[in-house]
Amino acid sequence: MEDTKESNVKTFCSKNILAILGFSSIIAVIALLAVGLTQNKALPENIKYGIVLDAGSSHTSLYIYKWPAEKENDTGVVHQVEECRVKGPGISKYVQKVNEIGIYLTDCMERAREVIPRSQHQETPVYLGATAGMRLLRMESEELADRVLDVVERSLSNYPFDFQGARIITGQEEGAYGWITINYLLGKFSQKTRWFSIVPYETNNQETFGALDLGGASTQITFVPQNQTAESPDNALQFRLYGKDYNVYTHSFLCYGKDQALWQKLAKDIQVASNEILRDPCFHPGYKKVVNVSDLYKTPCTKRFEMTLPFQQFEIQGIGNYQQCHQSILELFNTSYCPYSQCAFNGIFLPPLQGDFGAFSAFYFVMNFLNLTSEKFSQEKVTEMMKKFCSQPWEEIKTSYAGVKEKYLSEYCFSGTYILSLLLQGYHFTADSWEHIHFIGKIQGSDAGWTLGYMLNLTNMIPAEQPLSTPLSHSTYVFLMVLFSLVLVIVAIIGLLIFHKPSYFWKDMV
Repeated sequence: MEDTKESNVKTFCSKNILAILGFSSIIAVIALLAVGLTQNKALPENIKYGIVLDAGSSHTSLYIYKWPAEKENDTGVVHQVEECRVKGPGISKYVQKVNEIGIYLTDCMERAREVIPRSQHQETPVYLGATAGMRLLRMESEELADRVLDVVERSLSNYPFDFQGARIITGQEEGAYGWITINYLLGKFSQKTRWFSIVPYETNNQETFGALDLGGASTQITFVPQNQTAESPDNALQFRLYGKDYNVYTHSFLCYGKDQALWQKLAKDIQVASNEILRDPCFHPGYKKVVNVSDLYKTPCTKRFEMTLPFQQFEIQGIGNYQQCHQSILELFNTSYCPYSQCAFNGIFLPPLQGDFGAFSAFYFVMNFLNLTSEKFSQEKVTEMMKKFCSQPWEEIKTSYAGVKEKYLSEYCFSGTYILSLLLQGYHFTADSWEHIHFIGKIQGSDAGWTLGYMLNLTNMIPAEQPLSTPLSHSTYVFLMVLFSLVLVIVAIIGLLIFHKPSYFWKDMV
């Protein structure tokens, strides 16, 4: 009787264990099929390219971007593969010689032909965005600005790419696209998604970076303020990116790029010069340069200082005094009125600064030249180093930097002092918040700037909503395939062993 009961128990257990193993096998097969169907991708990847020309006030640069077509909506997958700086000034300087624009663009466009495979030429979009230099030209004459853009468009249409047009972008766009670029490259928009769930969870450190951009003719500040109430609707932008809403503050200060700020300062200071000599603290001791008054008043940025002078030329004589240079620059910022709770300068609303900031373009180039980006320096240390640099004699500077063009070399004292003045007095960074400014040239091999964000927007590569699933990496995919295969093999072996030789399974339990 007991033998019969024991046999029944063994039979019952064997059947249930076999059922469990069978169910496990079915689940493993379903999981294996699901992973295989959703994660297996054909190789090689279909690579796409895009070209953006940044037509700035002082020069034009061409950028070539590359990305795998299958991952268009992933953050950080688009990366820069080439940068080509066009020889010559910005396109706004060709207003009286538009017939030269075609030759001007030739070298860099031919370089694009070489970098991008011929089979991809016809489907590669080309965009040209003109910034503050052309905005200033349009202020002077819309007809002349249109003429320059028409010739640019005709020239770029002659190449075998998919030309998408040339346009003057607004200062607000320039700020917004710069903000998108650095946060895209830093991965601040991404939300990691579990492979087994459609519910995303945010990674740590998802607070976006603010963006500080400095060009030759304008400067932009863009960030997400802590207080979402915008006192000035003109400075407010709303974005929905990867399933998250961003209320962004941005403003572009036209005429406050480093080149136009220098013209403004000279036009202001020459008003009180006693004769044809301007003793200027923003240039090194011993530096001399003759400036035509007609050149000084050529830009719309100096119109507010224009006056009839008793001479056609004047000579700049450097005296190299950082503190006096700083004081002279501050006079460009009108802080006498503010119709809001807080302003930057010239009556422009600026909310309290929030978070970390990436400072790029001329912010980076100038500070990098001054060797102030190799390590993190305090604001006091940077000021001290600028004082020392500006006071160095011009002949000594020329000897130390023999390979640098004199025009650029002579202006680094002004540009460095201007950057400090703009950030500290213009934007109200303090000694503490200075620690949150990161001077950035490239992020993962791509230049920080507005061009990548511009292309991402125009090609619709940033989705409003977070994708429901994130493809696994190849290594994870292979691991799961191997794991589920081993589970199937083990289950099959155990099932066969129990079914054909149940005594092996039970003999230790008796």
